[in-house]
Amino acid sequence: MDPTTAALEKEHEAITKVKYIDRIQFGKYEIDAWYFSPYPEEYGKQPKLWICEFCLKYMKLEKSFRYHQSQCTWRHPPGKEIYRKGTISVFEVDGKDWKIYCQNLCLLAKLFLDHKTLYFDVEPFMFYILVEVDRYGCHLVGYFSKEKESPDGNNLACILTLPPHQRKGYGKFLIALSYELSVIEGVVGSPEKPLSDLGKLSYRSYWTSVLLDCIYKMGVKVSMRELERVTSIAYTDVVSTLQSLNLIRYWKGNHILCVTPKLIEELYQKICKKPALTVDGTCLRWEKPSNKPPAKVSKR
Repeated sequence: MDPTTAALEKEHEAITKVKYIDRIQFGKYEIDAWYFSPYPEEYGKQPKLWICEFCLKYMKLEKSFRYHQSQCTWRHPPGKEIYRKGTISVFEVDGKDWKIYCQNLCLLAKLFLDHKTLYFDVEPFMFYILVEVDRYGCHLVGYFSKEKESPDGNNLACILTLPPHQRKGYGKFLIALSYELSVIEGVVGSPEKPLSDLGKLSYRSYWTSVLLDCIYKMGVKVSMRELERVTSIAYTDVVSTLQSLNLIRYWKGNHILCVTPKLIEELYQKICKKPALTVDGTCLRWEKPSNKPPAKVSKR
């Protein structure tokens, strides 16, 4: 592509990615949009969209939305419920089986994610939908997506907690769930890069807490490989997290912990506070897909 054409392409991309949608109505919440999302033109240039919180159908007019509410029979995401504890539930949705729903979910997510690129090619992905349950139905609060087959060993492609539900522990819950699935599969995993700013903060906080908890329980002589095996956190993420805490050194070709038990205890007491929302393994009903090949531990 010549420089002139490339410049025109870049200008066109900038013009077509102007954020027109200022806010959405989603259930009882009116939410400000943060970024451009490629809704079809007649919808994408509306200052406000009305979105059904159950089936995710989007509408331009409030009267259409009100009529749809009176007719919509959906009260929970499609797919299979794989987790239920109290008022928290998670549904596993196959992008191949529920293409429109998953495409609408991705369009919704793009309003709040800067780096998300998946919109329409949803068939290679599984979606894990987190909801709050009450007598009116299952209210979507967040989700993560995951490639069915990831050559890079990613156990999570995209993660979002909707703005009204942020700072409630849902992000860490979804991250923890993605690793619970990796443990069941017998693999180590890492999120797809790049992460959003909120994603980076959530992951670093999760990794730090989990790794310090393991070191506290297993002792300071534990190896990076043992931490990877026990947590299913990829070796590179184990190393980068502990480096950020200045707890490891590189010696004779290996990364090793260089820390006293006393310091670990101090960090553990300071950082490892039990989250308000945790994944209860006894409430998780999920099995490794039968068509998956035997798991392999990642290599450096």
